[in-house]
Amino acid sequence: MNAAETSIESRYPLDEKRLPRHVAIIMDGNGRWAQRRGLSRVRGHTVGTETVRLVVRQARKVGISYLTLYAFSEENWQRPDTEIRALMALLTRFLRRELKEMQDNQIAFRAMGNLERLPRNVQEELARTAAATATGAKMVLNLALSYGGRSEIVTAAQTIAREVKAGRLSPEDIDHDLFARHLFTADMPDPDLLIRTSGEFRLSNFLLWQSAYTELYFTEVLWPDFSKEHYLEALQWFASRERRFGKTSEQVSKAGNA
Repeated sequence: MNAAETSIESRYPLDEKRLPRHVAIIMDGNGRWAQRRGLSRVRGHTVGTETVRLVVRQARKVGISYLTLYAFSEENWQRPDTEIRALMALLTRFLRRELKEMQDNQIAFRAMGNLERLPRNVQEELARTAAATATGAKMVLNLALSYGGRSEIVTAAQTIAREVKAGRLSPEDIDHDLFARHLFTADMPDPDLLIRTSGEFRLSNFLLWQSAYTELYFTEVLWPDFSKEHYLEALQWFASRERRFGKTSEQVSKAGNA
């Protein structure tokens, strides 16, 4: 670690007991970053992949167990074909480039969403990467691709409805836990912290069910400019939050001191 990195970490000391277990990020601002510099949107996405690498490394370093990145939404299919093709090529290159590092750092890779809409070669690359990192036990890196929160909820409801129709479930069996088990994130905890870059203040159809009690952190910083310092600042902000989940401050305090 160089002196600059040491200085940054000393300014943002983290309490391991107050770290989020699951961090989700809406990586927004690649296009605007490029346009402000007179560059193509694709160039912005390319630089944005370096920020992905930085955040994944830092998440693994500080001990985050789950990191979910909103990489490509259902709505993004409306973008120009040239941009979509460039994004798919970037994704494939990223997976190939980062495979060894994920393996070396025991990071299990996953992807969630309507993956059948992705090009066949991308689907195959995702499957290869997931299989090659399946034994990673230190962190899960989860990419949301061709993903929409509303579609995820509808699909879960349809699956449950078919099970009821087939007699495997009764309507009375349906509760929050059962519904959550039919989502893409069935074996993951809900996100504790959701970060959105670029100054936008919305969820954009991301993890709608799972974010019911998530702490939401918004920053004006565009994704390609999102640095290690910005990430540590978000984690430190999270540590300062009192998470009550409907209880009073007094109840939370007593539970913490028990």
